[in-house]
Amino acid sequence: MPRLTFAVLGGIQLLAGVSAQTWCNKHYMANESVVPPGGNFPVAAASNDPLLAFRCAAAIKPYLEEDVGTPAGVLIDSPVVYSEIVGAQPISLPAGPLSSADKLNVTVSLNGKTLANALVPLNASAYELPFSLDGITPQMTPYNLSCEATYSASSSSSPQTYSTSAALSVLPNPTNSSVTKMDLRTGALLAKPATGLGGEYEPIFPIGFYTIFDGYLSTNLSAVDTLKEQGAVECLLLTQIHIVPTFDNMTAFEMVLDRMQEVGMYLMYDMRYTYMNNTSVMEQVNSIKYRPNLLLWYTGDEPDGTSDPLNATSIAYDLIYSLDGYHPVSLVLNCQDYEWTSYTAGTDIVMQDAYMIGNNVTWSNEWNTSCTPDYGDCGCDNCLSIPAGNSAAVSPNSTFYGSTVPANSGIGSYFDISDRVSSFKNRLEVMGWERTKAVWTVPQAFGSAQYWTRTPTGEEWVVQSIMGINQGALGVIPWVDPNPEYIKLAASAFALSLPKFTSYIFNADSVRSNYLVGGVDIATWAAGIETLVLVTNTDYVTSEVIWEDIGLPGTGVEVVYTSGSVETTSDSFTLGSVASAAFVVSSG
Repeated sequence: MPRLTFAVLGGIQLLAGVSAQTWCNKHYMANESVVPPGGNFPVAAASNDPLLAFRCAAAIKPYLEEDVGTPAGVLIDSPVVYSEIVGAQPISLPAGPLSSADKLNVTVSLNGKTLANALVPLNASAYELPFSLDGITPQMTPYNLSCEATYSASSSSSPQTYSTSAALSVLPNPTNSSVTKMDLRTGALLAKPATGLGGEYEPIFPIGFYTIFDGYLSTNLSAVDTLKEQGAVECLLLTQIHIVPTFDNMTAFEMVLDRMQEVGMYLMYDMRYTYMNNTSVMEQVNSIKYRPNLLLWYTGDEPDGTSDPLNATSIAYDLIYSLDGYHPVSLVLNCQDYEWTSYTAGTDIVMQDAYMIGNNVTWSNEWNTSCTPDYGDCGCDNCLSIPAGNSAAVSPNSTFYGSTVPANSGIGSYFDISDRVSSFKNRLEVMGWERTKAVWTVPQAFGSAQYWTRTPTGEEWVVQSIMGINQGALGVIPWVDPNPEYIKLAASAFALSLPKFTSYIFNADSVRSNYLVGGVDIATWAAGIETLVLVTNTDYVTSEVIWEDIGLPGTGVEVVYTSGSVETTSDSFTLGSVASAAFVVSSG
């Protein structure tokens, strides 16, 4: 979150951030020397020969006692790679395409008992092997699945063997609390309605603001109703809430949570200031875990920026799971590349928060210094300027330059957001975490303070959100509310449209493809004869995209969402300045 001080709308409470002497382990004050921060994510060494990264994961986390008797599944990933990512081992392949190669013989077992056996193709993704939970006793600690694979390039060659393991959580049915499952086929959260009145598990695409409690929600219970009415926003995260016996306004807090439950809003519970205090975490988790509308926990808020102990998030994660186990854990990282592995080890959901609007990303307005990979704090770590000469990407609100854009202009790029999300996704794959952890995005919904000279427009807020989703982000949690009404309205329209296309995003059989046409960022999710097309114009000029450029016909197009000026014809679609849209294209 931004390290700023601002007055909370409707109250006198101040949210004060204290700057450290380093941020992302970089010195940033003018009188400090340049010291390389270290902590970079290692680049996987290239391999001249093929490697098999054999991986497995339970399809659902957690299964419950009530699921015994219904089909369960193990997901097998078998990518053939040419880089030394975690767990990749040499594989001898015959000449010709992989599609003609023999399959892996995969066996999944638990404590020596075979649960599943099947032939799995090479380069398979989330290949599901069904198995039965019968005979597996529910317990609070996870079981350890053994996954073994053998491969023979020919009938005369010696078999090659591969092994890995995966956690299998089969928990007792909770007696008086909610459950949030993770569907590891898609990364989606599965939850029952937040009202606690029963219903089926459904996939949830969380979208909702970090919302200030003290001075805002604490004195304005009707704000919960307003937020719900402005788009049925599904997830509200309350900040500055410390659920410990010394909290002065526990009555107001309980009233807010009760009202959220009544109107059907989920809670993302924040322990940012206390997650390194085990006693406080125990008290908070034991107090909140019974809430029917609890969706997930939130621990570290930019722990990489403040250089929290490298094991801090993992300690909190393990403690929370020992106390609860029925809800996932999340955190947000601010640095582009500082000790990412250590902090991400302690979470199920890792978020990014690159804030680039109204900000000079190469010269610090706050500290009057330059920002480089080794030095400085510009509020958007290692963010890059728009390309030299790209005047189309300059907002009319910009005060940096006129018609000519020099190199290293400091004007932030929306591609800093997509690059951040995609790099997080890529790192998950390198670590073997792509099934067990998900990435969410945190759009900027504030400004006119500290590094940021202005607040995004509603259309710009949507661009940020889609730039994350198009790279695989599965949740949108903007910082911060209170914010201008026009941002709430933009978020409302976007949230109301989400059910029209989350069925494609959360379809395990859909295939996502990405395109960039000029300044228009495009993602498609193909599922059978229908394709979801999510598009956003990162430029401040009108841009046209030919349907053929993304391999789709211009017929059978349904417009399911628009932001800004959008037009479609049988040949193309046109987006106005920072406009966005979602289409469903049918080829049948």
